[in-house]
Amino acid sequence: MAEKILIIGACGQIGTELTEALAGIYGAANVLATDVRDSGTAPEVPYQKLDVLDEKGVFETIKRFKPDQIYHLAALLSATAEKNPKLGWQLNMDGLFYVLDAALEAGTRKVYWPSSIAAFGPNTPRHATPQYCVMDPNTVYGISKLAGERYAEYYFKRYGLDVRSLRYPGLIGWKSAPGGGTTDYAVAIYYDALQTGVHNCFLREDTELPMLYMPDAIRATLEIMHAPAEQIRIRSSYNLAGMSFDPATITASIAKHIPGFNSTYNPDFRQAIADSWPASIDDSHARNDWGWKPNFHLDAMTADMLLNLRSVKGVGAGA
Repeated sequence: MAEKILIIGACGQIGTELTEALAGIYGAANVLATDVRDSGTAPEVPYQKLDVLDEKGVFETIKRFKPDQIYHLAALLSATAEKNPKLGWQLNMDGLFYVLDAALEAGTRKVYWPSSIAAFGPNTPRHATPQYCVMDPNTVYGISKLAGERYAEYYFKRYGLDVRSLRYPGLIGWKSAPGGGTTDYAVAIYYDALQTGVHNCFLREDTELPMLYMPDAIRATLEIMHAPAEQIRIRSSYNLAGMSFDPATITASIAKHIPGFNSTYNPDFRQAIADSWPASIDDSHARNDWGWKPNFHLDAMTADMLLNLRSVKGVGAGA
């Protein structure tokens, strides 16, 4: 009998692509996609509107569907949460509690919940940031992610709930629009390259940040969830890395395909957020424990992003 998969936050940047991948593995009929929006993004996958802050709705959905695995992706991202910190904390923390408690009650086998490099802070080592180090986040998003990591480990040790997590770096993909994160300039820049030939960046040109191409992020998520439990030795959240670059470097990568493309730089409040995050990540624990290894480097990602934005989404067509 095929496993049943519940996705909460299925319409976001990660959820859009993860839903497709999970439907391909387990069969669309065995996947239930949920989000606060009126309709889903994968028509072949059953969809239900669900607000993660509706505690009763979350419990009833999990009790009724009885999922073997839950992917809890709903969150308010860094820059958006800074504009409404109380909602950011409520959505990111209360939603996690509701899902963990309902999963325990329903007998769910595994829960996936993503953390972020935002859980680090200004006193964290910036280069080759280790798995274990000072973590002093100074955004509500980062604070909620660090708290969530501690609760993920607590629920595993106290209740035996098989919670697994990755600290995502900035994620770049072509299937969904930027979602309000500090690293989302690295998605918008490709659209601007094809549509206007210039990108107005809200970070300084030398702001190096860790990034990961979405196909690698989805694969990492599936690999950690499919790994035998004895290989998952970290129950807070694993460091995950792909590549690191700054806005000037990605601009140069794009200019190899679109001569004359350039970026202007007008740092805003997101610069302070980026300055408190790592520039590069040591993900050796993920590599050693369950075999993680990224496939994409910057130039390969750029070629693939531009190809798909042009051919599949028609971005820049006729411009």
